[in-house]
Amino acid sequence: MNLPNLITLGRLLLVPLAIWLILAGDFAAAFWTFVVAGVSDAADGFIAKKFGMTTELGALLDPVADKVLLVSVYATLGIAGQLPAWLVILVIFRDLMIVGGFLFIQLLFRKLRWEPLVISKINTALQIVLAAFTLARLGLGIADRGVGEALILAAAGTTVLSGAAYLVRWTRSIAGAEGTG
Repeated sequence: MNLPNLITLGRLLLVPLAIWLILAGDFAAAFWTFVVAGVSDAADGFIAKKFGMTTELGALLDPVADKVLLVSVYATLGIAGQLPAWLVILVIFRDLMIVGGFLFIQLLFRKLRWEPLVISKINTALQIVLAAFTLARLGLGIADRGVGEALILAAAGTTVLSGAAYLVRWTRSIAGAEGTG
């Protein structure tokens, strides 16, 4: 256990707070909690790399904390009626499919590289921006001006593309067309 891992654990502990704040309708505090979580994600990665403090635990814990935060915020914003249910279902289904597919291939076939695809990174960035924008719109009074709908469509599109890209990657891996490591 080192400083970056403790920061990551702190981010994980922010999840119940973010959920509670959204459900309580305190979107401004939920926005700032989300921002703190984002800053902590950047900080733990920077510290780990800069000071040679990367660990296997951190490599596992960091993406788990990120996904738990994002999925929880999406689910809660959906429950609060602030994001469309179809988008929340799509985002959660994709994440469950990715984790389940990865574990399935690891257990039954072979070791697979765990490197996020470029479309997946774009998708995650759009999902983060949409969550932050939604919280800022509700809590800080940021005008929407059609940005919310555009972000919803962009996040949905990249969620579908990312899920499909992982299915193609796994199919190729099982067929032996993609290198394993």
